[in-house]
Parts: sequence; structure tokens; C-alpha cells
Amino acid sequence: MEQFGKTLLILGLVLAAVGGLLMISGKLPWLGKLPGDLVIERKNFTIWFPLATSIVLSMILSLILWFFGRK
Repeated sequence: MEQFGKTLLILGLVLAAVGGLLMISGKLPWLGKLPGDLVIERKNFTIWFPLATSIVLSMILSLILWFFGRK
């Protein structure tokens, strides 16, 4: 049960961090507008794929998890 409790605690902290990032994401004008983010605009639709933003966020998250995962 102790391991399950730790897992729930970590999951809660991750959810809180993601919620905080979503709250401040509107205040970061560069988020989603990096060179390499794909935007295709046509008459009836728009496709937006944040490729460069996804790579940058993945690298940051990997570094954070690597730092906390060290023993």
C-alpha cells in the first residue's frame, strides 16, 4: 500500500504542475509559435501542429524527470 500511496502522490503533483502550466500558457506569447510549428490555413479549416514546441517541452520534461529519477 505504501508504493500505491507514493504513486498517487506523484500523480497528483504531476497533474497540479500540468494544470499550472495550462493556466500560465496564455501568458507566454512564444508558446506554440516557435519556428517549426506547423500551421496550415485554408478557406474552411485550419490545422495547427506545434512540432517545435512539443520537442522543446519534451526535452524540458525529460531533464526534469532525469533529475528527479537519479539515485
